[in-house]
Amino acid sequence: MVESGRGAGAAGPVGAVTADVEWVYQPVEVHFADGDWALGRISAWWRDATGTRWCRLRVARSGRPARWEPFDEARVVLLPAGGL
Repeated sequence: MVESGRGAGAAGPVGAVTADVEWVYQPVEVHFADGDWALGRISAWWRDATGTRWCRLRVARSGRPARWEPFDEARVVLLPAGGL
């Protein structure tokens, strides 16, 4: 499977150095302001110069491609990636 945007120009948010991006496969549960939730996936992590942790988040069946956003642990819950 090829993830859209993982090629040239998708290394990270503006200012990210490719070597600073950690590509991962992390299942998540995304909570929305209206109380609804959806499954999703974080495909990369990056930390900016101020120490803010960013994630490349894709919400399943949303019809939108993965996008970089600051990681908010109150809104994005990490799920087990392998064996329980």
